Amino acid sequence: MSDDLIFDPKGGLPRLLEIMARLRDPKTGCPWDIEQDFASIAPYTIEEAYEVADAIERKAWDELKGELGDLLLQSVYHTQMATEAGMFTFDDVANGISDKMVARHPHVFGNESREKSAEQQTRDWEKIKAAERAEKAESGVLDGVALGLPALMRAVKLQKRAARVGFDWPSTDQVIDKIVEEAQELREATDPEHAKEEFGDLLFVMANLARHMDIDPEEALRATNAKFTRRFRSIEAALADQGRSPKDSDLAEMDALWDAAKNAERQS
Repeated sequence: MSDDLIFDPKGGLPRLLEIMARLRDPKTGCPWDIEQDFASIAPYTIEEAYEVADAIERKAWDELKGELGDLLLQSVYHTQMATEAGMFTFDDVANGISDKMVARHPHVFGNESREKSAEQQTRDWEKIKAAERAEKAESGVLDGVALGLPALMRAVKLQKRAARVGFDWPSTDQVIDKIVEEAQELREATDPEHAKEEFGDLLFVMANLARHMDIDPEEALRATNAKFTRRFRSIEAALADQGRSPKDSDLAEMDALWDAAKNAERQS
């Protein structure tokens, strides 16, 4: 096939599809790309999705286009492998999600009224998704919650599903009581495996508290990670002004510098 499309700077999606097909060509392609399969590429897909989220979190709009391109490449990669296996093509993927979006938005693409509250639209959305799960013979309440989700996100989704059928505490007070109970069980754990189990139980209940308080636990933890990074860098900067580094300090001094950084943030 001609290389005209490969080197066309305005070739768009057809160009990317052709590049991936050429990379995977058994005779003339890239040995690394040829060796990959769905399982080996999946971690890269997750990583690229997080890098998109990171660019958005940092408001790095100049980086977002590139990160979205990297994520798009992952979809193209998986669909190329599927095409080779006779499973489906990129057009099949695009048509499938298009059909889904049309079906899930009857108030936009159908005859239903757009005069609905956000809550009503959410309920309608859940009914449509429940019907889709039924078509897939997913009859269990928890069926269809993806195993590959980040653990905290999956915990919240599992809890939401269970809450729909009444398996939920009615108030946050009861959830907090459960947190205290699980923390005590973690304190009393007698071996590493038991401690890991109890720690998981505690995290699960913490995710439930986040759900009850309408807090995204992933977002909350990302914000705390950013806060920790910011304040620790303040410690490093303060020590650097003295020609020192954290390894030249001790916990008491660094704790005092941490408090100073915290107070400075509160006063700014």
